[in-house]
Amino acid sequence: MDDLTISNRPLEDLERVGLAAREALTDSMIERLTVTGANGLEILDRLNDEDTRAAVHALLDRLTELHRLGAIDTLFDAVRLLHSAKEAVTDNMVERLFTFFEQMITTVGNEPMGELAENMRNALEEAADEEGKRPPRGGLLATLSLLSRPQTQRSLFFLLNFTNKLHDRILGH
Repeated sequence: MDDLTISNRPLEDLERVGLAAREALTDSMIERLTVTGANGLEILDRLNDEDTRAAVHALLDRLTELHRLGAIDTLFDAVRLLHSAKEAVTDNMVERLFTFFEQMITTVGNEPMGELAENMRNALEEAADEEGKRPPRGGLLATLSLLSRPQTQRSLFFLLNFTNKLHDRILGH
């Protein structure tokens, strides 16, 4: 029988496969297979840890949930977007952002600005509390009565003036 024919004896065929595999494997291949096997056993050993096993199960549950919702593509799109943004940001951009935030903190972080913010917050809370306690009055006559009060008129003129000044500053006029 020549070497290319297949014999009818399975044991002999298995021996030939083993011999061919042994002759084909180099030392580096055997080393890589050994390292791969050891790494696989290490992973299996880590799965015996109760916390690791629980984490893997939780991850699989969440992955299944994402798949069921159709959100896996969205998740990976978001990851791609974040990665693209990270790749697009240069050191110069990061430096400018930090400079901007430093200026903002310096501008807003002083005592008068803190007092202004605190006063505004307190005034808004007090106004919201008072208006929440006041029974609503409706109708055109109630609105006209409200508009005829000098305090209402001053408040409206102040708000109009404030918004005009803010608009002018934003547009640079």
